[in-house]
Amino acid sequence: MTNAHPKTPTILSPSVEEPIEGLPPGFGEGVAGRIAFWIAVSFSAFQLYTAAYGNLPSQVVRAMHVGFLLLLGFALLATLRARTPVGKAWFWTLAILGFLTGIYNWVFYDDIIQRSGFLTTTDLVVGAVLIVLVFEAARRIMGLPLAVIAGLFLAYCFFGNYLPAPFIHRGYDFAQIVEHFGFGTEGIYGTPVYVSAAYIFIFVVFAAFLERAGMIALFNDFALGLVGSWRGGPAQVCVLSSALMGTISGSGVANVVASGQFTIPLMKKFGFRSAFAGGVEATSSMGGQIMPPVMGAVAFIMAETLNLPYADIVKAAIIPAALYFGACFWMVHLESGKFGLQGMDKASLPNPWDAVKLHWPLVLPLAALVYLLFAGYTPIFAGTMGLALTIVLILGTPLAALIGPFAFRVVFWVALGLAAASFMRYGVDILALVIGALVAACLFFKGGRETLIICIESLAEGAKNALPVGIACAIVGIVIGTLTLTGIASTFIGAIIAIGQNNLFLSLVLTMLTCLVLGMGIPTIPNYIITSSLAGPALLELGVPLLVSHMFVFYFGIMADLTPPVALAAFAAAPMAKTSGMKIAMQASKLAVAGFVVPFMAVYTPALMLQDAGPMAASYGYPVEVFYIVFKACLAIGLWGAAVVGFLFARMVAWERLLATAAAFSLVLALPYTDELGFALAAIVIGLHWWRNRSRTAGALP
Repeated sequence: MTNAHPKTPTILSPSVEEPIEGLPPGFGEGVAGRIAFWIAVSFSAFQLYTAAYGNLPSQVVRAMHVGFLLLLGFALLATLRARTPVGKAWFWTLAILGFLTGIYNWVFYDDIIQRSGFLTTTDLVVGAVLIVLVFEAARRIMGLPLAVIAGLFLAYCFFGNYLPAPFIHRGYDFAQIVEHFGFGTEGIYGTPVYVSAAYIFIFVVFAAFLERAGMIALFNDFALGLVGSWRGGPAQVCVLSSALMGTISGSGVANVVASGQFTIPLMKKFGFRSAFAGGVEATSSMGGQIMPPVMGAVAFIMAETLNLPYADIVKAAIIPAALYFGACFWMVHLESGKFGLQGMDKASLPNPWDAVKLHWPLVLPLAALVYLLFAGYTPIFAGTMGLALTIVLILGTPLAALIGPFAFRVVFWVALGLAAASFMRYGVDILALVIGALVAACLFFKGGRETLIICIESLAEGAKNALPVGIACAIVGIVIGTLTLTGIASTFIGAIIAIGQNNLFLSLVLTMLTCLVLGMGIPTIPNYIITSSLAGPALLELGVPLLVSHMFVFYFGIMADLTPPVALAAFAAAPMAKTSGMKIAMQASKLAVAGFVVPFMAVYTPALMLQDAGPMAASYGYPVEVFYIVFKACLAIGLWGAAVVGFLFARMVAWERLLATAAAFSLVLALPYTDELGFALAAIVIGLHWWRNRSRTAGALP
């Protein structure tokens, strides 16, 4: 934790905060940097207040959320990117204009509703300015791809009436387009921004507080102690720590940058090839986005879009997430065996359970979050309470340190815990009083004042971390608004349905390719929103269960960050691995085998995501079907991994790798007798390989 005062020139050092998308670390130098810092703190304070009390209309909250995003985004561009006084002044002007669009919607909220369909010239100017600023912020912070795609959709609204059938639409005038995108709830202020304001922001700030409180140290020490001594220990540590980080983080690329500085050099030191080390980091970090409970924040959008309880989304993701990381562990194990790489010296590693004992209070807010989510509370309530409990822990720590006898410290924590937990009975106000009392107490002690500074910095850091996600949600509203305004989605859906009536597999492949192409340079959240809007309904029409169809596009949206030619996560790992990003992407594609296999298996056997029961459940019961499908998936992934790496008990020859590949594909296919064929081929290839290398098998096992 840093002890820097918020008034220092550079608020957060690079060692604490990693670069966020298109922005360098920190908030900038001098007075402008301090202003940007306090804008971020104010943004977090506004969002926390609205989350806790919710007494503002949803449209106002959405407009202010976008206004704060534009204010903070352009302010950071002014302090961190602009090099000339004119450039700084230009970005600050855009920042103020962006914030004023939110204020305008707040002040004239009732008037705008009453004159819906008959907006004034001032309304249209404000709406047009908002659209332009969202595009400019997305271009500057998220890069060109997302802005270009959204721009093409917006251009379609203006000029689609000149296109040939089936793409032609009836045409829309300027006022209608501006009102739809700049004021309605199906444009910029649509569902993605609602979810960003209501859910995602809270969880990003929650993660920022946990990280500053020492959660990363807990994850790293636990992973080192638990799996560091396994074969290929450094890479196994990378996989486990990234899986743990995925429980609180919402950005896979940011995870690559944050943890890769430690894990990639460690893997290379122990003999892993540079490309493989980078691939392990990229694959495991991106996999964190399918790890419950946060799931890269897509889970909240999915729950809102499908109108399903959040717990249903998490339950559907548990088995695929376990298979994904299980495949990563397995591939590392095989690669290590192929090149004779051993684990780390167990005596030099920390005890994982000592790390848990030392940092166990940090687990409590995460446990409370999971409990509240599965107990049926809304994500906004669960996230707010989890964050509040984290703040209570952080603020209570320096006060507890002042208490001498251990028994008195125990009494203090028990009393504080009971006071904090009373929100379940008496509401948010009691928790606010507890936090207020702790803040007041911390003001009178040196350690307490430093802790308050850490909390303020966490608020600022959380707002900055939420900036790319929020901007992406705002501009993707242009895409969603185009689909609802013009109905072009029905054309795409009809094409997929026409193909799928004859061949569902071909429709799935087409959907997969769409996700991978759209994902080239586009973050997971907008990728999911766009592809689920286009392909999700089509897959549902073809008989794919609703949740499975959305999970299908979600997973391949994640895979887009690992597969060539763009592979953002792979290229983020390249500087640390000191090798080509393309080579890392090739390794990552091999490592992420579960990410490619599981979605297809789930379509044909939805029980893999704990969805619809199949014929086996009718005869033997649902648990038996789930166990059978999971076992089949594990065997297929295991064989695929062995075929890709070329190692099982020992190095595999060409015919063994081909046979293992055929067995894996047979197990994935859901056709008559393919399971039997797959099991038979698996038994043959494993048996023959073991027999051929039986003298070396004992030495090859861990």
